[in-house]
Amino acid sequence: MTATTERFVAAPYEPTTAPLQLKEIVRSIPKAYFEKNTAKAWKSVALSVSAVILGYCAIIFLPAYLLPFSWFFTGTALTGFFVIGHDAGHRSFAKRRWVNDVVGHLFFAPLIYPFHPWRLLHDHHHLHTNKMDVDNAWYPWYAEDFEQAHPAMQKMYKVIRGWFWWVGSIGHWAVLHFDLRNFKERDRNKALLSIGVVVAFAAIVFPILIATTGIWGFVKFWLIPWMVYHFWMSTFTIVHHTIPEISFQPEETWNAGDAQLAGTVHCNYPRWVEVLCHDINVHVPHHVSTGIPSYNLRKAHQNLKENWGEHIIEREFNLELVKSIANECHLYHPEKSYQSFKEAGF
Repeated sequence: MTATTERFVAAPYEPTTAPLQLKEIVRSIPKAYFEKNTAKAWKSVALSVSAVILGYCAIIFLPAYLLPFSWFFTGTALTGFFVIGHDAGHRSFAKRRWVNDVVGHLFFAPLIYPFHPWRLLHDHHHLHTNKMDVDNAWYPWYAEDFEQAHPAMQKMYKVIRGWFWWVGSIGHWAVLHFDLRNFKERDRNKALLSIGVVVAFAAIVFPILIATTGIWGFVKFWLIPWMVYHFWMSTFTIVHHTIPEISFQPEETWNAGDAQLAGTVHCNYPRWVEVLCHDINVHVPHHVSTGIPSYNLRKAHQNLKENWGEHIIEREFNLELVKSIANECHLYHPEKSYQSFKEAGF
């Protein structure tokens, strides 16, 4: 065993307090897993750029009947762009802040995702994971709030909490990230900068794409891969925090340790998806500490399983998992976490 390998070996950690304390959980993870590795970070960039180029070559050169395959591969590869920007947003891609900001803007631009608005709202999600009425990612409505909502809002909520969950992140992207009212005064210049970057990208790239390939070219080369990216964005996010066994908690009973360790799901996807998306679904250690780079998440997850395994929830991505979310996880219920629309009488 080499010295480098030995740095990643830790003796079993003995928990000492109850209820779960987030600081104690973080302390149980070897410090080496928090270290940034420049070569590994840029290797992930090379992988994603190469995969996206390969995907677009497939769209261009493979027979038309293989377009669905090419679109799905390319959209999945573009999700890797998001994960690179995701690491940059958490400052776990590079040691220098300006490098993280540049990388985040570059890789979010083709997705038309404003980097700083996403970063600020996503930090809020991490601070308040699974906290009712405070978390901003996929939290369920109370039945009485659904009943009092406008019929159009009811319809929209039913759509994204059911079998059309995969469009949910498009609404989240459009409604939250371009509205400066969602950000503190001190952060609005950064938000404006990021919005300006994606507007500039769209203003330059989209007209050129349409002028050279037509409207169908815009749909073929950008819109459909972008929608595949949002399929994964929606799927990953809802599965991370929405299964019948995971509860959202009112603020007065919410506990950070429980929410970050036991309030998110480790879900296994096909290996090619995991590779292209840089292990973003190894999500438990990421919620325990956003300082862990994506290339160390699997090692950190194994360490957490050894020390806190009874609190960790793992699932396989399959039809049964999707059915349980789409058919059961609709409205908040204080005793059993969720109730379906049917159970609530809607």
